Amino acid sequence: MASAEVASILASLESSSSQSQSKPTGYSELLDKVVKFEPAEISPNLVAFVDSILGDSLGIVAARPLLNSFVEALGKIRSSDVKITAGQHALHALHSKVVSFEEQDTSLREILADAYQEQEDYLEAAKALQGIQLESSQRRVSDDSKVRTWIRICRLYLEEDDTMSAESYLNRAKSLLYKVEDRELNLMFQLSQARILDSRRRFLDASQVYHAFSFSPVLDEGERTRALSSAIICAVLAPAGPQRSRALAKLYKDERALQVEEFGILEKMFLDRLLSPAEVSKFADKLSPHQLAPTADGSTVLAKAVIEHNLLGASRLYNNIGVAELGTLLGLDAEKAEEYAARMLEQGRLTGRIDQIDGVIFFDGREGSGERTIAVQNNQMASRALRRWDSNVQGLAEEVEKVSSILQSEEPFNASTNLVC
Repeated sequence: MASAEVASILASLESSSSQSQSKPTGYSELLDKVVKFEPAEISPNLVAFVDSILGDSLGIVAARPLLNSFVEALGKIRSSDVKITAGQHALHALHSKVVSFEEQDTSLREILADAYQEQEDYLEAAKALQGIQLESSQRRVSDDSKVRTWIRICRLYLEEDDTMSAESYLNRAKSLLYKVEDRELNLMFQLSQARILDSRRRFLDASQVYHAFSFSPVLDEGERTRALSSAIICAVLAPAGPQRSRALAKLYKDERALQVEEFGILEKMFLDRLLSPAEVSKFADKLSPHQLAPTADGSTVLAKAVIEHNLLGASRLYNNIGVAELGTLLGLDAEKAEEYAARMLEQGRLTGRIDQIDGVIFFDGREGSGERTIAVQNNQMASRALRRWDSNVQGLAEEVEKVSSILQSEEPFNASTNLVC
């Protein structure tokens, strides 16, 4: 509730019938006085101030500059609680008149978003920005402003791990990005895109974007190093196979990779060396929560990536290995080890075959093509069947010709009479 002094001044201003500049001047002087109050007293007095200037005592033309002064004063207040309380009330008061005060509504929402973000309430910050009228007939909004707002909303949703909402706003920004020349905005878009790919576990795509991001001259050295580190982490978490091998090779050949902590595991994976549980545990400490989340089969993305890598490493060490022994090597039971091997063989990420009768896996020692092999195997089987059919038909024809020759030589009269050529 407003203080008695403020309430009295507002009542006096509202009842005044003066048409001169004294009324707006009185509001301005009161606002200057209110913002100097103690933080606990500012909010209720600002609320009363807004109610008064948006009331019936002032017209839109007179209220607009006073509301501008209110927004400017609110932005300078340090307390985020005061900004949220007074700002939310002002937005509510403007709701029915927003068409006449779109500029002020936008500024209020940006101040509110900053205040919520300062309190790490990213969802409310995003909601505040969502209310901004970007497609308006009352004012012209530049493409840069639209993209900046959408990308900010996207990043706020990413802080809440809401990738679906984040991606919807990123797609809006993407539709206008070609018109934006601001390098900072383009970088923010790339980073948001990488984080969404990362969250959706499209690690190879995320690694490529992070790696490209790490070369930006606009960023400082620390940010470039963090981007490179993220690129390595995503490459390590990607499913084992030829595509990941190419990504690892590209990162391993980057001279800057020696500077990041993840270089050790990058080197081992690139060289197809087996990873120990201690190394995996140390690497897991650096991962984000979504990168450690369980998958459909109960294992984590990291655990699955390490198992597939060690299986690929085993294929380089052995020509063949028992399923039980492979399970021991991978830290799995024999059935699970065979399941991993079968899936990688089927997906073309590993070459070889499984003898299920003897419980032995044979490796070809070649790198997988990365293409699914079922269709290829079916085509090969069909081709072999056709070749066998052709061979059988040819053999039968040769036998018939042989019998015909014998008949002609031993029974020339009957052969010439009865044989049909």
